[in-house]
Amino acid sequence: MTARIGVAVMAVLLALYIVLVGQRAWLLLVSGDPVGIAMGVGLVALPLIAAWALVRELLFGVHAQRLGRRLEDEGALPDDEVGVRPSGRVLREDGDAVFPVYRADVESHPDDWRAWYRLGLAYDAAGDRRRAREAIRTSIKLESAERSR
Repeated sequence: MTARIGVAVMAVLLALYIVLVGQRAWLLLVSGDPVGIAMGVGLVALPLIAAWALVRELLFGVHAQRLGRRLEDEGALPDDEVGVRPSGRVLREDGDAVFPVYRADVESHPDDWRAWYRLGLAYDAAGDRRRAREAIRTSIKLESAERSR
């Protein structure tokens, strides 16, 4: 629940940023000054990029959470015994120890979204957030393709 509150706060702050920068861009665009107009045009791009990034990340979170719930309902989430810190994060050495199992599962079932999702969890437990997100994105794409068949 704390993560959802954090996401909501960040989304509200980013939305506020988008509104304020958009307002400044508008004021510069209608200023009549060529330099102000040029700066206003530049500022228009920033809120658009920020809005795109916000929507993209929120959709990623929603899709990832939906797949996680689905795996949980199927009883297919990893059940490895790993140590955790007081914060709830997996101890890195325990994450590194179980990682090869999930990598091998993906290698033997490259079109299985469940294997990719579990690999993403293993990457996250091992501390590799970038690869974890890539694996979860692959899982989302594969599951979406499976649903559309």
